[in-house]
Amino acid sequence: MDQNLLYIQNVNMNEIPWHRITTTYGRATKFPQCFKSICDMEDIVIVKNALNEVTSNIEHQSTLWHATPFAMIFLVRLFERAVSKRDNSEIAKFITERLLDFFSVVAVCFHDGDEMEHEDQLPLFSDMLKEEYLWSEEYDETEDLMYYEEGEAFPDDLFFSFYYYSYQVLLTCKPALQQLNSTILDTKAKELQELL
Repeated sequence: MDQNLLYIQNVNMNEIPWHRITTTYGRATKFPQCFKSICDMEDIVIVKNALNEVTSNIEHQSTLWHATPFAMIFLVRLFERAVSKRDNSEIAKFITERLLDFFSVVAVCFHDGDEMEHEDQLPLFSDMLKEEYLWSEEYDETEDLMYYEEGEAFPDDLFFSFYYYSYQVLLTCKPALQQLNSTILDTKAKELQELL
């Protein structure tokens, strides 16, 4: 089996240094708690807020971030769980539909980026967590902003990897999408399948 696919299937949440990878509005420090809140499926308001916290921080105006491919691993796992529980849970139905829409946005981001001239992605998914690409242990908003303003916050190969590996994660949700055939979400599921 492909090494990157093995990584996608087996990486644990605590293996990701969330506090050292960037998002639209800062760092991904809160993501593990958000994933837990979504997974619990206990309160629709909490689930909506957690989904919004993650999705708004990993895609903004067609830009994907360092946290995006790693968050996508856990969003796809949550999607698969929600698909399996949707018949007996309104919250699972909500998660399924919300992530279908979001996954389509991410797939379009990849295709748009892939059509432009770009560097090759890093060889391994896990390469994005090399020390040279991680941000400081301590979050300092001013320091991070200065880093962005200096220019090359992300080397070109790392930046394209955000898109490439997010898309590779999306490809793994095809079996779950097939479970939505002949359901109320059939059209949305097929639209996403056409992008994969």
